[in-house]
Amino acid sequence: MVTSWHQKLEEQYGQMVTWRRHFHQYPELSFEEVETPKKIAETLTELGIEVRTGVGGRGVVGIIRGGKPGKTVALRADFDALPIQDEKEAPYASKVPGIMHACGHDGHTATLLGVAKVLAEVREQLAGTVVLIHQHAEEVDPGGAIGMIEDGCLDGVDVIYGTHVGSMLPLGLVSSRKGALMAAADGFEVTIHGKGGHGASPHETVDSIIVATQVINQLQLLVSRRVDPLQPAVLSVGSFHAGQAGNVIADKAVFTGTVRTLDAEVRDLMEAEMRAVIEGVCKAHHAEAEFTYVRGYPSVVNHAVETELFMDIARRDLGADKVLESPPMMGGEDFAYYLQHVPGAFFFTGAGMEDPAANFPHHHPKFDFDERAMLIAGKLLLSLVHHTLQEEQATEEQVEEQTGRS
Repeated sequence: MVTSWHQKLEEQYGQMVTWRRHFHQYPELSFEEVETPKKIAETLTELGIEVRTGVGGRGVVGIIRGGKPGKTVALRADFDALPIQDEKEAPYASKVPGIMHACGHDGHTATLLGVAKVLAEVREQLAGTVVLIHQHAEEVDPGGAIGMIEDGCLDGVDVIYGTHVGSMLPLGLVSSRKGALMAAADGFEVTIHGKGGHGASPHETVDSIIVATQVINQLQLLVSRRVDPLQPAVLSVGSFHAGQAGNVIADKAVFTGTVRTLDAEVRDLMEAEMRAVIEGVCKAHHAEAEFTYVRGYPSVVNHAVETELFMDIARRDLGADKVLESPPMMGGEDFAYYLQHVPGAFFFTGAGMEDPAANFPHHHPKFDFDERAMLIAGKLLLSLVHHTLQEEQATEEQVEEQTGRS
């Protein structure tokens, strides 16, 4: 039966491309999405799907109730864009100055709409329920997932799956791993307070720039000297601001950055050690500091059973050579929150452009992806739904029947 579902998806590939390109031309920033969720809700309603809007703020949830009782499977796609000027030459390039879909969320949305259309057509065959989670604001902490979960998008859900297109992964390949797949993404800001003065009299000052650079140098040693070398961790300083003139010693310096970790204990260690380093260096140089550490998305931790199921289904559908075990990635994703509440798995769908010259990383002004990846992702999501609501249900009914006979 799943083959017929795949065929239905292939038949409306053109519609999926149309949806994707529409969203690409009219992107909206995180927590500012208005027309995008409206378009999603209208499309789901036209398909005869039960719809909730304003979920957790700007999210949209579609519910497809099958003809028979059974489990509930959730599928998630995000739909926010980024504050980046679209620089690629394409007829569907962003029409909104300074905003573009530079991460593939438009493709995620179009894929889930395509899946929704297929499932709506076969709803009487379903032994259970499918929840379609169209999430806003994935790109900006605290993200949209928390609000949607608090607003009930996972109520009654037994398992959840999601995917992300990957422009640097060749088309036709997919990857995932059980356990920690993506990192916790935290941010920090450090303000060093010294004593300003004339550049000709440094002995009368406490140079905030010198102190700040010493702090930064010492922070770079944390990963190599305080963290277990078998545990991934990243500490990066991304901005530094101080001073107004070349002959004036600045009384204040501010720098910000990010910390990425996969293990919860390492995450705690990094925050504590950063505080100790900052306080120690400042004390040694007679300066004071303000340290703000903001915990962002937790690590994306895939559940073992669901991940193994995904890998088995992907090998069956695509071939064993098309399914890779992903290394842990230090990027963040608020899909992590869903996995803290229900079992599930997150996977990457290869979407690299056929022309290598047109292949750019995510968040690049010329980012694009091969739209055929939407078919691959959509088919895998359909296969996961089919297995959970059809194959597992049939197996359980057979067991009950055999038990009754005995």
